[in-house]
Amino acid sequence: MLIQLLFVNPLMFVIVAAAILLALSLHEYFHAWTAYFLGDPTAKEQGRLTINPLAHLDPLGTILLFIVGIGWGKPVPFNPYNLRNQKYGPALVALAGPASNFMMALIVGLLLRFIVISNPALFFFFSFFVWINLILGVFNLMPIPPLDGHHILFAILPLSEQTKIFLSQNGLLLLLGVIFFMIYIGIPFILEPLFVLITGMPLLF
Repeated sequence: MLIQLLFVNPLMFVIVAAAILLALSLHEYFHAWTAYFLGDPTAKEQGRLTINPLAHLDPLGTILLFIVGIGWGKPVPFNPYNLRNQKYGPALVALAGPASNFMMALIVGLLLRFIVISNPALFFFFSFFVWINLILGVFNLMPIPPLDGHHILFAILPLSEQTKIFLSQNGLLLLLGVIFFMIYIGIPFILEPLFVLITGMPLLF
């Protein structure tokens, strides 16, 4: 739990917290930017077109993140009827968040692979930033409401309204399954190999 790290190693806590907040903020910013780019100003008008973490933090989600290690940011609002492409627009807005996480993980991971960083704190920040972005990217692509992946699923597959309603009504229960999937399959068999592939080094935490 992150809150324990605060008392054991305050500097490490600050580094981890900064990496998480930056990754979350970039994730939400790119949702907002994509919606605005596609014609919907809702997020911009609500001050979400920024990487300032204060604009994107959900109070309860942030508290749970630091206490139990699982949390969330404030969802970016958008009006699908304002989007120029109303069929695939919502999926593109949803995809923008995880895509930004993978993009950040790739850029910073390649930096770690090819540039020597002698400052231990900075090296750890970059390493954890890659890791948390990979987690956010894969986790949010899961096709379960309220995760981003369900917008993509609804857009590309001809699901019946009954199926969509079932998924929406049981999203929180299915989300527990996703969490167990991430713990036992996603992290050891997807995320760790991706981290090694991008950075060229073993996982440090």
